[in-house]
Amino acid sequence: MNIIVLAKQVPNTTEMKVNKETGTLIRDGIETIINPDDLAGIEAALRIKEKNGAKVTVVTMGPNNAESMLREAYGLGVDETVLVTDKAFAGSDTLATSKILAEAIKNLEYDLIIAGRQAIDGDTAQVGPQIAELLSLPQVSYVEEITDIEEGFITVIKSTETHSFELNVRMPALITTLSELNTARYMNVKDVWESYDKEVKKFNNNDLKLNKEEIGLKGSPTRVKKTFIKAITKKSEKQILNAAKAADVIVEALNPHL
Repeated sequence: MNIIVLAKQVPNTTEMKVNKETGTLIRDGIETIINPDDLAGIEAALRIKEKNGAKVTVVTMGPNNAESMLREAYGLGVDETVLVTDKAFAGSDTLATSKILAEAIKNLEYDLIIAGRQAIDGDTAQVGPQIAELLSLPQVSYVEEITDIEEGFITVIKSTETHSFELNVRMPALITTLSELNTARYMNVKDVWESYDKEVKKFNNNDLKLNKEEIGLKGSPTRVKKTFIKAITKKSEKQILNAAKAADVIVEALNPHL
């Protein structure tokens, strides 16, 4: 069984600056981490590997320095990593990114693709489902539990705001995972040590041969019209009360019609 996990290197901060000309995030000099939802996907894949046997490949799109994140993935125990990188990809929105990653995935073997629900630097939750559509794969988003894999099917619990559903899906398929799905393991010393000697495969646009009008800023229909920091215009009222009176004030604030 071959599992591809899509992972993204994201800023470990909420204090981000935006390039006013392109509307894209300025990432230089910012500490980065593996996107939490994607980290849950890596852990899910490793658990499937331990239980059912599988080859786990982590794929990311980004600049060359994203290689450090992939070596961290090796430290967690994955089998192979792929970095999709090219200056022509810079500024890609979710649609262009999905086209690039889908084309890269076509060069790999897979039975299951796992993507995080969304990235903390974009919060769109679009890339995983778009890749599934581009590859004509069945998909389940917002997966909170993987309950079974056997005979070419995966069974998962899908979460919504009000309900949970158990779904049985034929593979190859794509699922998107929530960070609440599991708790990621720590890297172990042996895998970290060996990670520096392992190959990070790289695909650029010479390999993928995508039309440059469909990728990067040119191929991105999304346009950021304006960015701003919301002004704080009101101070909270402070009251010093005993417990009983405080409870009355809280109840009244939550439901002023009582």
